[in-house]
Amino acid sequence: METTHRVFVGDSRDLAAVDDDTVELVVTSPPYPMIEMWDDLFTELDPAIGDALESGAGRRAFEAMHAQLDRVWDEVERVLVDGGIACINVGDATRSVDGSFRVFSNHARVLEAFESRGFDPLPDVLWRKPTNSAAKFMGSGTLPPNAYVTLEHEYVLLFRNGGDSRSFEPGADRRYEAAYFWEERNSWFSDVWTDVQGELQHLERPDDTDIEPSDQDTDLRDRSAAYPFEIPYRLITMYSAYGDTVLDPFWGTGTTTLAAMCAGRHSIGQELESGFREVFDERVERVPSLSRSVGRARLERHREFVEQRRADGKDLSYDAVHYDTSVVTKMERELLLREVVETDTVTDGYRAVHEPLFE
Repeated sequence: METTHRVFVGDSRDLAAVDDDTVELVVTSPPYPMIEMWDDLFTELDPAIGDALESGAGRRAFEAMHAQLDRVWDEVERVLVDGGIACINVGDATRSVDGSFRVFSNHARVLEAFESRGFDPLPDVLWRKPTNSAAKFMGSGTLPPNAYVTLEHEYVLLFRNGGDSRSFEPGADRRYEAAYFWEERNSWFSDVWTDVQGELQHLERPDDTDIEPSDQDTDLRDRSAAYPFEIPYRLITMYSAYGDTVLDPFWGTGTTTLAAMCAGRHSIGQELESGFREVFDERVERVPSLSRSVGRARLERHREFVEQRRADGKDLSYDAVHYDTSVVTKMERELLLREVVETDTVTDGYRAVHEPLFE
């Protein structure tokens, strides 16, 4: 199996390279309005935003920033198939503007934007970020009443385009082979994720040695506020099938593309800053090791789950077809993980060759 991964440099308010109704899943993390690191970007898009910030008009700046994101959501609506899912990772912002401290509720504003475009909101996810305990408290610390709760989570907002879920032909291999394990379902489909390591996450090679991020990786991650690999990988596995196309209109360091490669899906990314594309080749070189590591880790965790379940005196009713292990449900029997064995640079992006991951 081969997958293609196209990357375009340009403004995501115009996804001209993506045809209507050609994307099954959107997974992205936009710049968060009212986070200072994004002020210059938003001001470049609309100079009135800079004027509002300078004059202390926080609410006006907040709405003007979201007006720019709204144009991207218009494009998402255009390219996403009926029944397709949009996963938007976003955090709220706290900020003092004109001497007044408040929270700017980005997640509520994005929810409003998608609902107004006819998307159906689905139950969302909160994921816990690593925090710096030395800077945990804001305001007056231990003296009431002027201390403030710290924001230690972000939202993954989930939307379905149109009223109906996607349909597949009966017994579709690409759907059944893309199944997740029963215990993964129970963990991933919880509305609170506390096991995502955030920016401190490192990747493991199959020989259990670490791939430490390079200085350049770390710098780009800081500049892009990239989410950890685990988040797009889970979402892609949860909400798409093999061969589907995943779009990230705020591509950044390409984490969504890496996750799509490891998950056996096609992908499209668009990024305003060309510098991110120039260093992505180094990340692509790691994909075969990364995909193998991810697949083996899933199998190992499943076997540990099976051993514990049997130790608890609980039987498993089915045997997996492709792996020497038992599974809980009939739907898991055909599950077939895939690994990337080869990557190439092609026009507008990359090609990945996949083979079944066996032991």
